[in-house]
Amino acid sequence: MKSHETIIIIDFGSQFTQLITRRIREANVYSEIHPHSADPAQFEDINLKGIVLSGGPMSVYDDDAITLNPLFLELNVPVLGICYGLQLLCLNFGGKVEAASNREYGKANLHLLNKNSLFKDVNDNSIVWMSHGDYITKVPDSFEVIGESSHTPFCAVADNIKNIYGVQFHPEVVHTQEGEKIIHNFLFEICKCNGDWTSKNFIEEEKNKIRTIVGNTKALCALSGGVDSTVAAVLVKEAIGSNLISMHIDTGLMRKNESADVGKLFNKRLKLNHIHIDASHKFLTALKGISDPEQKRKIIGKTFIEIFEEEAGKIDNVKFLVQGTLYPDVIESTPVKGASATIKSHHNVGGLPERMSLKLIEPFRELFKDEVRNVGRELNIPEEFIIRHPFPGPGLAVRVLGEITKQKLDILREADDIFISSIREANLYNNIWQAFTVLLPVNSVGVMGDARTYENVLALRAITSIDGMTADWFPFDHDFLAEVSNKIINKVKGINRVVYDISSKPPATIEWE
Repeated sequence: MKSHETIIIIDFGSQFTQLITRRIREANVYSEIHPHSADPAQFEDINLKGIVLSGGPMSVYDDDAITLNPLFLELNVPVLGICYGLQLLCLNFGGKVEAASNREYGKANLHLLNKNSLFKDVNDNSIVWMSHGDYITKVPDSFEVIGESSHTPFCAVADNIKNIYGVQFHPEVVHTQEGEKIIHNFLFEICKCNGDWTSKNFIEEEKNKIRTIVGNTKALCALSGGVDSTVAAVLVKEAIGSNLISMHIDTGLMRKNESADVGKLFNKRLKLNHIHIDASHKFLTALKGISDPEQKRKIIGKTFIEIFEEEAGKIDNVKFLVQGTLYPDVIESTPVKGASATIKSHHNVGGLPERMSLKLIEPFRELFKDEVRNVGRELNIPEEFIIRHPFPGPGLAVRVLGEITKQKLDILREADDIFISSIREANLYNNIWQAFTVLLPVNSVGVMGDARTYENVLALRAITSIDGMTADWFPFDHDFLAEVSNKIINKVKGINRVVYDISSKPPATIEWE
């Protein structure tokens, strides 16, 4: 994205780092996350408009505290430091940071001392979200204090000459009332961005890029039936036409009747003629005896590639594999010491073999889920495809906790079908980002027909989200949950207890594995 206006976020480990780039992209400005260890020289040949220093979990005085590479400040673009990022800026310019006697976690009121360009049209005494144990006790000589809170006298600072700004609170979270406006001011008042990051521009650029890369060769697209692979297939088809060959692999880890339904939908509605491969036995054999979720993901990724390469060998001139890898997949799969922790190895990222004959095309590697949906709408894909709930690439393998067997998968399929059907019947499907069931490796004593049972526990999961980076549990009516529980226990042999997961992300993840 060298030609686009770009804001880079330097990651110091905050749980909110991904939210920063999301808020910037929502303003039609391209942004991307880089580790604190990145070489500043790599950004000299892009259209860099500004830098954001993220927050972080550490104290600037910890023995292994992450420091700021001063060369980032020599790129001659505006800088915004958030929380830990602000404290690093102050230290860099001769300020002082100390442990706070009254730590601030949660809501605080921001009193504005100077409505400069960062706080243009921002209301005084608005609520901001704090999360810090240290605070600034001496501001660098060149900085002006432009905001304070009851416990943080130097809550926001600015060096208008150097175009360097810092806030102790988190403008990227929804709890900060004027956060969107503050980020907007940084982008358009300070960095002088125009906002050239749109779905339409992205589509045209990607199509041209794909045509150039593929040339006269062919590409295989892995069609799972989910939003990401569906939109990727349509985009690549528009770029290279009949040189795209779509393939759906039935892994045996799909939801009830999903593989059959995928074929009908793609052929009739989207005209994506595809090859159907039933490889369920191969996947289940490879996963036999495996309980560790990381191993599951890597085995599934490796098996996918083996099958695709085998099938590609039957087709002349196939050189590329198209995958629907998303930006969160990349972020969550990238270990950065001292920064955002690795959450999981995504099957499209961490599960691929090092030696692979097919070259990858990942058109959405820089996009979030909601951005992919917007691309799909721009491509005129029917809304029923666009609004489908996300489904993990490893399928039900990460929803059967512990060892996978066909029997467990069949139990989960039936229960999941009842849950999702009930949600649709209640007209709640479009209000939920993702809903699914999880078969737990726990047996529970029950009584059914006056007889003792010792069967599986099933967890229901339904969350609301914008981009999947953060999420909250969906507040079903209690009567709905009771009805779903009764249906599942009565109709699905092997389950005698149903629980509902009310964990948010963070601290939990959306999927259990």
